[in-house]
Amino acid sequence: MTEERITEHTDEAGNTHTTHTIVTDGERKGGGGATILLVIVAIVAIVAAVLIFNNMSGAEVAKDNAIGDAAGEVGEAANQAGDAIEGAADRVAPTE
Repeated sequence: MTEERITEHTDEAGNTHTTHTIVTDGERKGGGGATILLVIVAIVAIVAAVLIFNNMSGAEVAKDNAIGDAAGEVGEAANQAGDAIEGAADRVAPTE
């Protein structure tokens, strides 16, 4: 809190002198260095979070692709097994 005090004095000759006094309770203004440091730390944290989530997204896509490839290989193996069964059945009981 800031308070302004105005004091008037009259000397023996009748002259009036005015004194202005400003009293504060010790509030500090400024301290911008700490604020700037906190802003920089916040920006670095945000950039790190974005990079981490971006990498997680890439890993998820790679996992989905691997699952798709594995499913395709299982399907191809099933087709080969079906062909082998047909060949074995034809050898056991040939159709005319």
